[in-house]
Amino acid sequence: MIERPSPNHEPRPASTPIDMLVLHYTGMKTATEALARLRDPAAKVSAHYLIDEDGTLCRLVAEDKRAWHAGLAVWRGQTDVNSRSIGIELVNPGHEFGYRAFPAAQMAALIELGRALLARHPIPARNVVGHSDVAPARKQDPGELFDWPGLAEAGIGLWPKPRSTPSSADPLANLARYGYGIDDPPAAIRAFQRHFRPARIDGIIDAECRALLDGLLAQGA
Repeated sequence: MIERPSPNHEPRPASTPIDMLVLHYTGMKTATEALARLRDPAAKVSAHYLIDEDGTLCRLVAEDKRAWHAGLAVWRGQTDVNSRSIGIELVNPGHEFGYRAFPAAQMAALIELGRALLARHPIPARNVVGHSDVAPARKQDPGELFDWPGLAEAGIGLWPKPRSTPSSADPLANLARYGYGIDDPPAAIRAFQRHFRPARIDGIIDAECRALLDGLLAQGA
């Protein structure tokens, strides 16, 4: 692990647990540019870790500090996501600069780090999320090419087992029950689809989405 301290952090509130893991992509052309921005005091943005495409891991902020990665966000009714989360940035140019799949070496490093984080902190599976999940109206990362199923198979996060017959419950209410903020319903639906049904991201809760959501809720966590 390489230490690259960032000045963009502050103490966590004393009584707040670390119970979320938020994944991002850097959305910049190169890893060098991303690292420079994450360490630039003027940028006022940071994350606890940065993982390059070759699997190189940099620690930028100590886990007991509050990094500035989530911004205006909400998950399971909690609005101060930065105070209760670990943020990991994955080097990827993102949708603006040539979005691409995340290499195997990068995912392997993420899995190794993720398992260590789950061993150190009480992070439930439902609280392993993407930036788009907690800020659906603003963000798309880590995006539809991210291997969420592989991560869940490695024991980090959830992947749905769709129910054969969707429930009759209000699907927007179920989105909120799972954790999404639903002030902007189409954005919340797209974020759900980007994470759990990436083949079609249209902002419409159809029967497939309802079955996936029911399956997630049935898994609890």
